[in-house]
Amino acid sequence: MALRVGILAMEGAQLLDVSGPLDVFAEANLQAGRQVYVISIVASKAGAINCSSGARLLPDAVIGQADMPRFHTLLAAGAPHLARWVRDEAVLEWLRAASAAVRRYGSVCTGAFLLAQAGLLNGRRATTHWAVADQLAERFPEVILDVDAIHVRDGRIRTAAGVTAGLDLALALVEEDLGTEIARRVAAQLVMYFRRGGGQLQYSRRGAGSPAGRSALQQVQRWVIANPADQHGVDRLAHRAGMSPRHFARLFRQEVGTTPSAWVEAIRVEAAQRLLETGTAPKLVAGQCGFCDIDTFRRAFQRKVGVTPAAYRRVHTGGTRIGS
Repeated sequence: MALRVGILAMEGAQLLDVSGPLDVFAEANLQAGRQVYVISIVASKAGAINCSSGARLLPDAVIGQADMPRFHTLLAAGAPHLARWVRDEAVLEWLRAASAAVRRYGSVCTGAFLLAQAGLLNGRRATTHWAVADQLAERFPEVILDVDAIHVRDGRIRTAAGVTAGLDLALALVEEDLGTEIARRVAAQLVMYFRRGGGQLQYSRRGAGSPAGRSALQQVQRWVIANPADQHGVDRLAHRAGMSPRHFARLFRQEVGTTPSAWVEAIRVEAAQRLLETGTAPKLVAGQCGFCDIDTFRRAFQRKVGVTPAAYRRVHTGGTRIGS
């Protein structure tokens, strides 16, 4: 018996949040040699769905229609505006009822905001796009947010990080249903990772380098950003700000939200990311970004980004090598 997958696509949906999982399930049908999955795109209202890219999708079902299919799996696709979405009680009521009747349900990217507004993620582990994770955590503190995860499984709930992570999630669902061998063949055919290394924060740009606090602190921060390889102990930073080390450290934590040493490390890691993306070798990057040795650099980088410097460079350069 075929498994019917419903993908809820709101107006303004990110096309890849819909088409990515759809292509994974379609390829699984080919690799299995039979129609395992039947896909239905669900809309909140009648008519074509205008995607954020300008493409238009014709839905197979509309919320409120009498002959809505029964789904095995239900996913809510993301859209650039969903973090600011105005509640639509009809959509949320349908999500609550539909999720209770399916074997598993979840979201791709900002689709997690739909599930959270419906109360379907309360007390559950979930993820979403790194750029809106702070907003989700602030608005829905009941959600146990895993910011770095590519996708998360918690009971019947499956959530994926930003955009292309929807393919990873769909592939994991195929593996659940059809086994590892078919899932591997799907990944090979679609030229995608069977298991992507690291988490989503290796792709993030979280803006740790934005100066904060009063003017004297911002001047110090700008100096560090421009000169990450310099010595930036608290004594030196305090001298540059014209303060005592103790007062500077207390004020920095109060106004910037972290300690000076942790902030400097984050700036150095961001500078290292930019150099690694040009193909510069990790040993050279360590010195150019102020780390005392390669081991210290590797530990700090992996703690902040979730992968080693070498792995990060491979992902972002395709193996380009500069230096030694």
